[in-house]
Amino acid sequence: MDTSVAGLSPAQRTVLMELKRLGEATADELAAKLDISPSAVRQHLSALRSAEVVTSQRQRGQLGRPAERYVATEQAEPMSGGEDSRLSIEILEQVEAEDPDLVARIFDRRRSGLVERCRQRVAGKPVDERVDVVAQLLDEQGYLADLEKVDDGHYRINLRSCAIWPVASRYRQACNAELTFIQDLLPDAAVNRVTHKTAGAHTCVYEVHIAS
Repeated sequence: MDTSVAGLSPAQRTVLMELKRLGEATADELAAKLDISPSAVRQHLSALRSAEVVTSQRQRGQLGRPAERYVATEQAEPMSGGEDSRLSIEILEQVEAEDPDLVARIFDRRRSGLVERCRQRVAGKPVDERVDVVAQLLDEQGYLADLEKVDDGHYRINLRSCAIWPVASRYRQACNAELTFIQDLLPDAAVNRVTHKTAGAHTCVYEVHIAS
C-alpha cells in the first residue's frame, strides 16, 4: 500500500492540508472550513485513513453520538518527499559514520545559505514586518506556516507541516537549524520554540517577542 501523500487526489490533499492547519478536527468541522458537504469530507477522510496519512479516535464526554476526531499521522510529513528524502538520510548516515561532527556542520552551512538567500527579503523592514516575511519564507519552503499576532510585540509562527520530516525525525540538528534560521533573520527579537512535532505536537510553534 502507498502510504505517502504522492498518490492523493487534489481534493484529498486539500482536506489533509486543512486538517494539518487545524491540528485535529471532526468531519463536520472540516466541512465547515472547506465549505463542502460533510459526506464528501468523510469520503476523503476514509481514503486518507486507508493511505495511513490520517487516523481518528472517538470524541466522548458529550451528548449524542460520539464524533470521530481526525489527526494527520507521521506519514503525512512532509506533503512531498519520497526517494529524495530517503537518499538524503542515507547520505547523512554515511557522513555520520565517517565524522559525526560533520553532520552538525552540514546543517549549519545549509542554514547559513538559506539565511543569506533570504536576507534581502527582510532588509530595511521594521521588525514587525520582518516577522511576517519570515513566516512567508517558511511557508514557501513547504512548512505550511502561518502567523498569529498575540498582542503588541508578541507573535506566534505556526509550522503546520514539516518540509524535512524524514530528516528532522532522524537528525535533531535539522530542527536546531530551523530555529536558528528564524533567530538569524530576527536578531532584535527573542525567538523560542514552544511546541515541537518531533516531541508529538501537531504543530511546531515559535514564540516571537519584540522588545518595546
